[in-house]
Amino acid sequence: MRELIVPLGRLNIVTGPNGSGKSSVYRALRLLAVTARGGVIPSLAREGGLQSTLWAGPERFSRAMLAGEEPVTGVRRHEPVSLRLGFAGDTFGYTIDLGLPLPSESQFALDPVIKRECIWNGPVLRPSALLVDRHGAVLRARDADGEWQTVPQPVASFDSMMTEFSDPRSAPEMIAVREQIRSWRFYDHFRTDAEAPVRLPQIGTHTPVLSDDGTDLAAALQTITEIGEAAALDAAIDDAFPGSRLEIVNHSGRFEVTMRQHGLLRALSAAELSDGTLRYLLLVAALLTPRPPQLLVLNEPETSLHPDLLPALARLIAHASTRSQVLVVSHATRLIAALEREEGSLSVMLEKQLGSTRIANSDEYDIPAWKWPSR
Repeated sequence: MRELIVPLGRLNIVTGPNGSGKSSVYRALRLLAVTARGGVIPSLAREGGLQSTLWAGPERFSRAMLAGEEPVTGVRRHEPVSLRLGFAGDTFGYTIDLGLPLPSESQFALDPVIKRECIWNGPVLRPSALLVDRHGAVLRARDADGEWQTVPQPVASFDSMMTEFSDPRSAPEMIAVREQIRSWRFYDHFRTDAEAPVRLPQIGTHTPVLSDDGTDLAAALQTITEIGEAAALDAAIDDAFPGSRLEIVNHSGRFEVTMRQHGLLRALSAAELSDGTLRYLLLVAALLTPRPPQLLVLNEPETSLHPDLLPALARLIAHASTRSQVLVVSHATRLIAALEREEGSLSVMLEKQLGSTRIANSDEYDIPAWKWPSR
């Protein structure tokens, strides 16, 4: 992926053929999210380091290359090597720019460094809208009178200003943006194999937010029943499995998911449920959370689900989008079609052009204005 600016609404569907960049969009959002938790450098290392994220093609394409009249060849790069991530909304915008470190003898010489971070007011970065600005180790913020004040303590090259600076009196905007990003929630491929912990009883406590791995499913579902949308939970189960209902069994403080189905004389335990049924229950718990996040991202939620469950899942996702901004990365045509029928949905079809991800038929989209801050 070279550069991609994506417009987002309340309910967003990101789709496209294999290799078009869907997973890159998901990973970019997750990487952006960990900046607010202080894990951007370790997360990059786990992904293969900064080099693995960089655009592998030429810095610029000639007209002849784009027209296919001559082969794509590399030329000397003039722009600095960087990985830039950011987002903007009606209230605040944020961006981070990571680059290569200066050569040194340090054992951490492969770690990328944070070159610049910015927070601004409104959807478009302008000098007059800039509120917090970090250049290298120097961090400054506007005071109540709009004057720039430099923060005395320098910021380490491997630390985001979002985690190192926490004085709400000097930069309340940074605290607001940090908490906004920290509320983002991501769900990927849940483990549902025969040995998955979710199939076994787990210690149960109030669980308003399902964990990333879904091991606390029973507690999350019971929490929805007691303090959340119990009627919506029952409706979601009946929508997918007519005549069925959930029962959470408490084994001396350990909770277990069971399901009663029409025609059976006993409830089925979590160990007996199919992968698709269990995965649907995990998605129900994630989408009906009593603490809806500002942004909820689902990566290929259709995995392991029977196609007949996808319309019910689409209705559940649409319900969640009334409380959170939702982004779904998918290639399941039935799920995509069902979501696109929902009012206010925005479908973003990705494609590759000479190895670079772009939005297909982008002339039809109102691409938001965006400006990267310079170093």
